[in-house]
Amino acid sequence: MKIACVGGGPAGLYFSILMKLQDPDHDITVHERNPAGSTYGWGVTYWASLLDKLHEGDPESARAVKENSVRWSDGVAHVGDRTTTHRGDEGFGIGRRQLLDLLAERARSLGVRVEYENEIADGDRLPDADLVVACDGVHSGVRERHTDHFGPEVGLGRNKYIWLGTTKVFDAFTFAFVDTPHGWIWCYAYGFSGDHSTCVVECSPETWTGLGLDRADETEGLVRLQELFVKLLDGHRLIGRANGGSAQWLNFRTLTNRAWSHGNVVLLGDAAHTTHYSIGAGTTLALEDAIALAHSLSAEPELAPALAAYEKKRKAELLSVQSAARHSAQWYESLPRYIGLPPAQMFALLGQRHSPLLPYVPPQLYYRIDRAAGQLEALRRLKRWLGPKVARTLHAKRG
Repeated sequence: MKIACVGGGPAGLYFSILMKLQDPDHDITVHERNPAGSTYGWGVTYWASLLDKLHEGDPESARAVKENSVRWSDGVAHVGDRTTTHRGDEGFGIGRRQLLDLLAERARSLGVRVEYENEIADGDRLPDADLVVACDGVHSGVRERHTDHFGPEVGLGRNKYIWLGTTKVFDAFTFAFVDTPHGWIWCYAYGFSGDHSTCVVECSPETWTGLGLDRADETEGLVRLQELFVKLLDGHRLIGRANGGSAQWLNFRTLTNRAWSHGNVVLLGDAAHTTHYSIGAGTTLALEDAIALAHSLSAEPELAPALAAYEKKRKAELLSVQSAARHSAQWYESLPRYIGLPPAQMFALLGQRHSPLLPYVPPQLYYRIDRAAGQLEALRRLKRWLGPKVARTLHAKRG
């Protein structure tokens, strides 16, 4: 099969690896519009379950990813002058550029052509191939060629956010909430190498304009944020873009598509779907797409049924994740509802932000129920039954 992957992100590269391992005779080219080594973003997060899946697909690249990752197990929340720590599951961080370099090197070693600064990635013309994989991101040019068929829908989040780096190395996944005269501003920070961390800053639009961040240029904005998070950063600086350009304040775009394939074109990763960054699953979901697509193409010899099976499987698997991401985003948009709680309670509900029940139960009552449910099997069963029921009801009303 002749395969063209339009977009050189983790999903397209890993898909090309899996397909070459299935059949070395596949003719595969990855087309990337940007220069080699150019990527937006700092570090990405994932959990041990992804490593297991990567190891099953290609032990060599899985080992390389693990060896170049940092890990943590604690979560720390700073709320003003109060701090609380929560022991959680082991998490991992790796630099996005490091991840891309590892996957590109592995793909090339298997015979995949990885071409950079390639105009095909703009979607103006599609390559002559048996299968064209659109893995060119949320603004996919390939998808936009057939927008009436794919039926993309985009919802904008209310809050503003900016994706930054810092030379402060965090040894735990860290949250910091700072009160200002214009409302709360907060960040998520985690290490991804021995000398850098990711720091995503978020706030309401009212806080953003009140602090003058809407009018500040990048340098002025970074200085202002460093002043606000001075205790957290401990004298370290914030960095905008690693490879030129400037960091931008954005509203998160939640993307869904009615269909994921059209003829010999199929969507992968952010071109097909996005989930709010606060659940830290974007890269994981894209790689799981790649695994599912490669598996479907292996199991079904005909292209159309294979693409249909891939779409059906991934849409079903994404339902619970998309629900969790939606509720997580809403938790932060409703921060004043939770921020006044004692630190341990606030952090506990931060960990429960994916729950469809939480917005409809008084926070302290939910905290007491959740604590009791951890000790009583009957309450655990009730919570497991009631949560999905509420989620289905709300989904039906939105539909």
